[in-house]
Amino acid sequence: MRPTPAPADRHWDGRRRTTRRPRPLQVAGTSPSRLLPAGQSGRCRQCGKCIDFYQRADQRPIALHPTELAATHVPEASRWHLSSGIAYPHGDGSPWCRVPHAVLCPRPTPLRRTGPHLEALRRRLAVHTRRLTDTGAFTPTPATASTQAADSDVGSSARPVVQLLLCRYVAEHPVEDMRCVAQTRHRHRCTRPVLAPTAPGGIWRLRPTGPHRGQLTLPDVLMAVYDLGHLPYSEQLRWRAQRCPQHAAAPGAADLALAEWQPFDPLLHTAHIHTRLPHPPARQAKGQ
Repeated sequence: MRPTPAPADRHWDGRRRTTRRPRPLQVAGTSPSRLLPAGQSGRCRQCGKCIDFYQRADQRPIALHPTELAATHVPEASRWHLSSGIAYPHGDGSPWCRVPHAVLCPRPTPLRRTGPHLEALRRRLAVHTRRLTDTGAFTPTPATASTQAADSDVGSSARPVVQLLLCRYVAEHPVEDMRCVAQTRHRHRCTRPVLAPTAPGGIWRLRPTGPHRGQLTLPDVLMAVYDLGHLPYSEQLRWRAQRCPQHAAAPGAADLALAEWQPFDPLLHTAHIHTRLPHPPARQAKGQ
């Protein structure tokens, strides 16, 4: 007697197999955030704890604790809530809230009292970090460790200062290596560069550092800046969103990563101030 194999569309007991087709993820045109929450999690470099990344109203990223906490146990200054994918400070009136990971991270010394409940959670995270460190599964990175030894007399574009939309930002990568953050049809991150060969580029210029937000005037130092201010407004928006020209024209495409811009502060980003233009410089604008 030979066994009769079950049909491909049915289980061994005769039940019909149900196949679920993956739904394409799209972002509404009225959404304030184009970032997909899926895949925006990571681990803290100092304690190894899981964290979730979200955008704030000013498009700057913030790392939040992955679970909600009772709002009564969290000081008002440490309460955050999510609305349409954007993180906002203070609570939204609900009994639950999110907490920035910097408040709970056990590695740095807390600057303010957080209450007994957050202190107990912080101690549990410290024990978890100690276990990961003892087993060799995690190696903490000191908060004061410098990622690179920069010399202000030698031109370097490892993390260039970029000027666009009348603001200055520090990029995470060289201008030539900046990738598009949009999602492709295969649900992968786009591999095209932001500095497209067919699109106009910026110009390396020497600009003064200047004061920042009412701070004391710094010494008059010229630094290398990748200037995009001469480009059309739409092109500067494309660079700020960190998208290639193809995905900039596709408003329905979502983002799989945060735009890697950090507002430039001449006091905090002294290591990225260079007094010479990079050599060889990035591709200059057409006609320059």
